[in-house]
This record gives sequence, structure tokens and C-alpha cells, in this order.
Amino acid sequence: MSTAEVANALIRPIRDSDVEDLGQVQAVCWHETYDQLIDGAALQNLSPRRMAELWSRIASRGPEYNQFAALVDGRIVGFVGSGPARDEDAPRERELYFLYLLAEYQGTGIGQKLFDAACADRPGYLWVGKDNARAHSFYKRNGMTLDGTEEVKQLLGEDLVSVRFVR
Repeated sequence: MSTAEVANALIRPIRDSDVEDLGQVQAVCWHETYDQLIDGAALQNLSPRRMAELWSRIASRGPEYNQFAALVDGRIVGFVGSGPARDEDAPRERELYFLYLLAEYQGTGIGQKLFDAACADRPGYLWVGKDNARAHSFYKRNGMTLDGTEEVKQLLGEDLVSVRFVR
């Protein structure tokens, strides 16, 4: 991937017409991210079609949600979403729900563009896999710190220990 491709990456709001592409990218990203964090058998049932069905609900959220896709040469390569806090004990009013980027585009600056689009420099928080060292480094570079809170979340029927970052 060239520097020009990264420089030309387009960050734009998610559209209803993106659901199929978002489902495909999310399925790939989940394999790239979680294959080493949870049992691979849990991921075998993950299909782009099922992910697209999920996206058909997510894409139509209201204006209080910030949801963006990253495109390179017209192809979605990543996405991000933030919105109102979902936790009862939320440390901030805004939560970063997800940020996924295909592995081949990680470290190019596109993830940073996605993060900036959804979060800018506002206070917020997010949950991330405890053992996801790459994600920890990224969020720390963006001024987020661990607040000591952990919880076990279900991901495809598997337990995943998540930790909370706050800014």
C-alpha cells in the first residue's frame, strides 16, 4: 500500500447502502483480531451475511451516534462508531463502541483518522480486550488510560476479558 493510498483515504459517515461491505470487513477484522484471543471454533460460525444483518440495524442510528467508514480506492477498509454511554457506571457521557481496520491498513494512519472522526479530543471511554496489546498502545497514544475496571464479556459465546480505557 502506498503513501498516496493512505493520504487519499476517505473518511465519511456510514450509509445504509454500506451494510454488506461493513459485514464483510467486520467478519475479516474479527478473525484478524480475535483468532488469538478466543477459541477459533467460536469464529467459525461468523459470516459476513450475519454481520450485514447486524449492520442493517446499526447503520440507521440517530444523530447522537458518530459512525464513519474508511475507504481506500472506493473500498471500505475500516469503520468506527461512538455514541451515548451504555454502562450504568459510565465514567464519561460518550463511549467508543468499535473501531476496526483491516490488518493490511493498520499502522498507516487510517485508524487515527477514524478515531479522530468519531471522538476528536472529547472525553470518552471504551472497552477493549485485555490481551489486545496493539489496541492498548493505540488508545494510550490517544490520551486514554486504563481505569482499573475489568469485566468478562461474551463474544460469540466465548468469555473475553475486557478492560476499560478512559479519557
